[in-house]
Amino acid sequence: MNKLFALALLAVLPVAAQVKITQGENKIAVEIDGKPYTTFFYGPDVAKPYLYPLRAASGVSVTRAFPMDKVEGELTDHQHQRSMWFAHQSVNGYDYWNNEFSYDSDPKQAKVKRGHIFVTKVSKAQGGKTTGTIAEQSEWKQSDGKLVLTEDRVMTFHAGGPNRMVDFDITLTAKDTVTFGDEKDGVFGIRVAPGLEEPGAKVPTEPKRTGLMTSAQGCKLEAECWGKRSEWMDYSGVVAGEKLGVAIFDNPANPRYPTYWHARGYGLFANNIFGVHNFTKGKEADGALTLKPGETLRFRYRILIHAGDAESANLADLYNAYKKAGK
Repeated sequence: MNKLFALALLAVLPVAAQVKITQGENKIAVEIDGKPYTTFFYGPDVAKPYLYPLRAASGVSVTRAFPMDKVEGELTDHQHQRSMWFAHQSVNGYDYWNNEFSYDSDPKQAKVKRGHIFVTKVSKAQGGKTTGTIAEQSEWKQSDGKLVLTEDRVMTFHAGGPNRMVDFDITLTAKDTVTFGDEKDGVFGIRVAPGLEEPGAKVPTEPKRTGLMTSAQGCKLEAECWGKRSEWMDYSGVVAGEKLGVAIFDNPANPRYPTYWHARGYGLFANNIFGVHNFTKGKEADGALTLKPGETLRFRYRILIHAGDAESANLADLYNAYKKAGK
């Protein structure tokens, strides 16, 4: 074969499925199938580690840019809701969710006791042909410096296919007696892009809000979905002219499965097993959970970013496949 022809042929062939992971200073970049997917941010100046942004296969971001970047038309509320994170509002009375360092200088929040989550070790940051992995260890510390929890997290990024998938395997180990309080703000959260927000009167006119929530039980919008239990939840809508969505799958092995959903029309997309009394408006008992020193809690989730809405993406079938695989 002519060498020039062969080179030209290679130039038009699709890039082989692969995940590329690049370690930087207090950040780890992830590329999937030759395109940027997300970056994992951590470090002494980060109140809790987060992934930003999360992108569809087309490259469109499904998460809000604020406060990392400023984009016209985005809401600038809840600075602590940074793209994608894992934390809780009440751990031995300390808030690891609403915990921006800048809040410490706000007189209105002076009485709030806060904790922070610091990555202490990245044990693996490795790409591959079909998957890539980031494994890290973190410490959950109170503002007085006391260590209460250690976290071992493995994030597995998948290449290939029309969807973008990442699996999370998170184990918390108590270093002291630890009580997770019954509060609504927790634990596995995403702040979605404006296009996926629920239409409402108190939002900018552009970009247009087109979001629709859908659960495994078929709820629609915040009024039906907030505080309800479900195996999975999806936010779909139009972002940058593209109809797409992002779903979170709750693993059947997770404690208190299926989880409760802290699903808000303004764009907060989270699940939380601890806020039982809040979510049921007092109809059920306190959802607090206590670990003795050395005891663990393990959480597993999948984030799936897809084209179309929940129905056209066949999320029910995709969830059943995830459930069957036991990931």
